[in-house]
Amino acid sequence: MAHDLYSRDAAAIGNLQKLRFFPLAIAGGKGARLVEEGGRELLDFSGAWGAASLGYGHPAIVEAVSDAVANPAGASILSGSNAPAVTLAERLLETFPDRSTHKVWFGHSGSDANEAAYRAITRATGRSGVVAFVGAYHGCTVGSMAFSGHSVQADAAKADGLILLPYPDPYRPYEGDPTGDAVLTLFREKLAALPAGAVAAAFIEPIQSDGGLIVPPDGFLRKFADICRAHGILVVCDEVKVGLGRSGRLHCFEHEGFVPDILVLGKGLGGGLPLSAVIAPAEILDCASAFAMQTLHGNPISAAAGIAVLQTIHREGLAAAAERKGKLLRERLAGLAERHHLIGDIRGRGLACGVELVRDRNTRQPARMETAKLIYRAYELGLVLYYVGLNGNVLEITPPLTVSEDEIHQAVDLLDKAFSESATVLDEVISGFAGW
Repeated sequence: MAHDLYSRDAAAIGNLQKLRFFPLAIAGGKGARLVEEGGRELLDFSGAWGAASLGYGHPAIVEAVSDAVANPAGASILSGSNAPAVTLAERLLETFPDRSTHKVWFGHSGSDANEAAYRAITRATGRSGVVAFVGAYHGCTVGSMAFSGHSVQADAAKADGLILLPYPDPYRPYEGDPTGDAVLTLFREKLAALPAGAVAAAFIEPIQSDGGLIVPPDGFLRKFADICRAHGILVVCDEVKVGLGRSGRLHCFEHEGFVPDILVLGKGLGGGLPLSAVIAPAEILDCASAFAMQTLHGNPISAAAGIAVLQTIHREGLAAAAERKGKLLRERLAGLAERHHLIGDIRGRGLACGVELVRDRNTRQPARMETAKLIYRAYELGLVLYYVGLNGNVLEITPPLTVSEDEIHQAVDLLDKAFSESATVLDEVISGFAGW
């Protein structure tokens, strides 16, 4: 494998924006495959952290972006409307149950979208308190880190009045309660200790992504939302990583039997281009002008990509396909668990899958080093996937929605081989890759 590009990267680009697990140097991509410098093909089962929702080089995105670049409708929505952004906003509202009362805000990433939502909510409501969950990663801007609960952001300044609750994890249950009711009891106690009207919003992930790809117990989020609404707290659903078909439904909250007040989308919405969106009540998004803006927000080229993504998900039935393919993927992973005792838990919805690795299935001691070596060996064999979780021991599998069943079988076969050979990866080989 040639790594001239990786060496150039190390010399020219700062580490502040890097999260590296192995020396991946990408020259191109097609479908669910990346082409590395030197021509080697790899199966990408990270989907660029879910951003490559349609894979690489999808014809619908190529056509939409090419047309938009050839005749650009300006560069943003800052001081003039453009047709792609307006059309995309209308299409997004069509997907949301409370479409007649809501509007859309556009950004570049989940980070700026979550921050804009929080700032607008506090401005519109006059409240400042916010609820989130331990392990939640809502972004990497100052504002989004202020209400995130991931351990990698422990040193970030936190919002005044922040309440961080344990995320209900059936595999590692809070207070031994796999139903999540103990978390709800804790939530009620914390609210009872506050003045009425102190909390503005609660940010939830319908699947906690970077915290470990955790699927909450059935009914938990619905009951959580009921508590919020009894206290006038707006429920913000962060679907940046697991929305838009990935869970087997267009919106992941559809699994949970409730509708959030606000929905945040990103990553896959742009199909690989920088694009995020907030769908929120008009009184929130109209509370001020020139309040949450950047020059390239609503860029017509990114918006054109977003329209193509939504059209393709609908036209090709990708949400239903994610449900079917995800079931196949988890069935194959369950077969691996019979042979590889590092696998402690397999979970997920649709094509958002998590595999938690443990040193001992009884004690559930996290297998951090083993996980790092496993994905490094998988990379050497031609499979790209990453790990998440507060203990760095959960494989996150989020391939493009367009991945084929044959590619799922190929990927699991490579992962099987990586499990068998991961011990051959030396400590010093992975020492230069900090990961999470």
